[in-house]
Amino acid sequence: MNAGAADPAEMPAGGRRNVEAIKSIQDLQRIRAEALEKRRAKTTASRVQVTVFMGTCGIAAGARDAMRAILEAIEAEKLEGILVRQTGCIGQCTWEPLVEVTVADAPPVRYGRVTPGRAARIMREHVAGGTAVAEFAIPGFCAPGAQKPNS
Repeated sequence: MNAGAADPAEMPAGGRRNVEAIKSIQDLQRIRAEALEKRRAKTTASRVQVTVFMGTCGIAAGARDAMRAILEAIEAEKLEGILVRQTGCIGQCTWEPLVEVTVADAPPVRYGRVTPGRAARIMREHVAGGTAVAEFAIPGFCAPGAQKPNS
């Protein structure tokens, strides 16, 4: 999730807060403080961070399907302590859709050409199991011994 973006799960239908509820600067400051606290709580409670790169090229390549598969895996396996975020383009279009997994203090592993099937396997083996899926990892952004992903 981008730093200033609201969590879609917390937004009412239509994607907007009830603007009428904000009647003063104090109301706005209270809402900001609540949002920052929610973000802090999510980040500190998360053992694993999964980032899906959702720039235009990523979306065109199937990033929404990868994101959906990640969220479905979390729900189906009842996984906890996972912060799922989305961000924009990082200029690695040939590897799209991209997903990056960071477990605790370990270096992040960036996966390329992530299909829903690959996303499910990454969630099962890396996020839940603790072992990076080397065959899907992008060289230079991966765990030791990882090779170029299969095309």
